[in-house]
Amino acid sequence: MLDNKKTYSKLTALLFACSLASFFLLPIFALLASALSGSLQSMQHLWETVFTDYLINSLFLVLGTTLLSACFALPCAFLVSRYHFSGRTLLQWLLCLPLAIPAYLSAYLYTDFLDYPGIVQQTLRNVFDWQSKQDYWFPNIRSLGGACFILALSLYPYIFLLTRMALMEQGEHLQQSAKLLGANQWRILYKITLPLIRPAIAVGCALVAMETLGDFGTVAFFAIPSLTTAIYDTWLGFGDLHAAAQISLFMLGLLLLFISLERYARRQQRYYQRSGQGTASTNPLTFSAKLLLIFCLVLITFAFFIPLFQLIYWSILYFDQTWNEYFWQYSKNSLLVSGLAMVFCVLIALLQHFLARFYPNKLTTQSLKLSALGYAIPGTVLAIGLLIPFTFADHQVNSLVKWFGLSPVGLFFSGSIFALVAAYLIRFSAMALGSLETSLNQIPPSLDMAGKILGHKPLAIWQKIHFPLMRKGIFTALLLVFIESMKELNASLLLRPFNFDTLATYVFTFTSDEQLERAALPALVLILVGIVPVLILTRSLLKSTRSL
Repeated sequence: MLDNKKTYSKLTALLFACSLASFFLLPIFALLASALSGSLQSMQHLWETVFTDYLINSLFLVLGTTLLSACFALPCAFLVSRYHFSGRTLLQWLLCLPLAIPAYLSAYLYTDFLDYPGIVQQTLRNVFDWQSKQDYWFPNIRSLGGACFILALSLYPYIFLLTRMALMEQGEHLQQSAKLLGANQWRILYKITLPLIRPAIAVGCALVAMETLGDFGTVAFFAIPSLTTAIYDTWLGFGDLHAAAQISLFMLGLLLLFISLERYARRQQRYYQRSGQGTASTNPLTFSAKLLLIFCLVLITFAFFIPLFQLIYWSILYFDQTWNEYFWQYSKNSLLVSGLAMVFCVLIALLQHFLARFYPNKLTTQSLKLSALGYAIPGTVLAIGLLIPFTFADHQVNSLVKWFGLSPVGLFFSGSIFALVAAYLIRFSAMALGSLETSLNQIPPSLDMAGKILGHKPLAIWQKIHFPLMRKGIFTALLLVFIESMKELNASLLLRPFNFDTLATYVFTFTSDEQLERAALPALVLILVGIVPVLILTRSLLKSTRSL
């Protein structure tokens, strides 16, 4: 009888794991099915006309943003990990804050500053008595180069955080040994430091490349044709879901290529030195280090403080226009869908960890890995991948209801917040899983064995032992998923129901109409909310390097 219960429990665990894996793989399977079953006529037309421009622009955008982000991040990481100065810890935190500012907001703000009618060019014309644009040259912010600059300002912290952590893990004795052998600072950097931090740089660059490839707000505002705008235009402009699926599948292929290149870049590279000497150097600031410090302060000013203070100024100036019923309605909408996504995401993550902990096998373990893949899928691609099966399900349900002689139920799956919550659930499960895994790894297996010896079933052990010890991780997971769902733009633009906006789509609508002043308050709310996960991430990484 006992064996039958164990077999039943294992089969139930396998069934849950299979169901969850199928749900998280649904967008990819849907894209494959739609892309292969649809006609290639639209795709062929795009390839013969504009698709080459889409592809070249996207690749240039990825390459330019990644290189520029590395140029921003590496000097900053080197400064805070190799030199000791007053305010170093505060500087480390400040350098991460640009992640909280959506790139499309920075795009609008810097266009307002740097465009022809902006304050910068106006000042130059007044100072040098220039009469028209033909009298001088000024870089065009509404260009591929401008988009790379804006995206790099928002994304460089990915490379900074990982590189700084790698530099902090290096033993100081390696530098000292090289100096004793007569190597100068540049030779040490080239021969020792860079090879050891190359894997971290590769991972950071891969993250920046994936975020850049999936960006929609910035390229749409600058009117730069890219693969993400191609998906958006193909579906909403031409109503061709099959062609949108084919472009989405092509983007997924590029993402796999980036991930493969990142893995190849750090092939067989391991760093085993963990002697506890990986602490920050106490070198005083030299002249070159002071120049790096000035560079860091200028970078933080342009990447974070200028956009933040401009939005604060507009929020005060246009408070009467922004503090209205629309702001409250869209805030309620954001709270609703983000709250639902938060609850379901964490519940499913808890279930997955429960299955992997008490019923370990290949399927439950792989289910965890598959669930984390959603964060690597761009929101636009994910939206198309969900629209296909949800639209099919709506047609089937309505046909079945009509067959029974009842009134159609409408677009229950694809035309309601169900689609939005599903997209958030797939995209942000990785955050919930990672946060819960960190807490779960701190619970020794001996506690599980003690519970089993006392006759408790797995569910009772989870409830009485694991859950109380995981409360901090659960709270962090809830917070991260909620905030990231509030900020999500790409999937929200394609999946939002009719006459339903979130704060992110509301702000983007005014941004695309070049009226951000009228949405400055909700934009400021998004930034302040977005600071929270950045601080949590930074704190965890700083804590991990201090424990070395």
